[in-house]
Amino acid sequence: MTHDQTQDPQVRWNAVADYLTDMLAPPDEALSAALAASEAAGLPAIAVTPADGKLLHLLARTQGARTVLEIGTLGGYSAIWLARALPADGRLITLEYNPVHADVARANLAHAGLDGVAEVRTGAALDTLPVLAEEGAGPFDLVFIDADKQNNARYVEWALRLTRPGSLIVVDNAVRGGAILDETSTDPAVRGSREMYDLVARDPRLDATAVQTVGRKGYDGMLLARVVA
Repeated sequence: MTHDQTQDPQVRWNAVADYLTDMLAPPDEALSAALAASEAAGLPAIAVTPADGKLLHLLARTQGARTVLEIGTLGGYSAIWLARALPADGRLITLEYNPVHADVARANLAHAGLDGVAEVRTGAALDTLPVLAEEGAGPFDLVFIDADKQNNARYVEWALRLTRPGSLIVVDNAVRGGAILDETSTDPAVRGSREMYDLVARDPRLDATAVQTVGRKGYDGMLLARVVA
């Protein structure tokens, strides 16, 4: 495809996404199997893209992460990317509300040889997070939030409790196709995202930015916040 072959933005985004994936984040057997198993089990096709998975992997490695918390597992695709960034004695805990999704994720992580590093916990994250705190889990070096968006602010609050200065918090789907601009929106995901931005912007413990992304999942983005105090 040449530069002038299409003016349709989504078609071009898809073509660029395919090019970047082929060049920089080609699939391997375990990642492909995770997506196939998720599709076969009827899970929604909302896993992170390969490029975003590679970004999470590189962020975890750049952090020198030994411990990772993921809120929202789905079929374990992003968990595989994150767990692969950890040392042999590292630990990833990923929280999934839906027990069917959790079972698929456990099988996918085991197939990838990561079940000794990654643990999937089932239940509503706002119920599971207090249990982690009671257990003394953490501090986590990286927290990836990709669950129900209406609770994003609560998840960030919990991430702050379970991290330390120098930790990184990443929130996916943080642009909502630009809908975050609509202060009158009644969409719970938009309202939750705006509440999350309000929290992050005013909390002196966080230094944050957001990046807008385009690709096969359309127009969205990620928030990245470093814990500074």
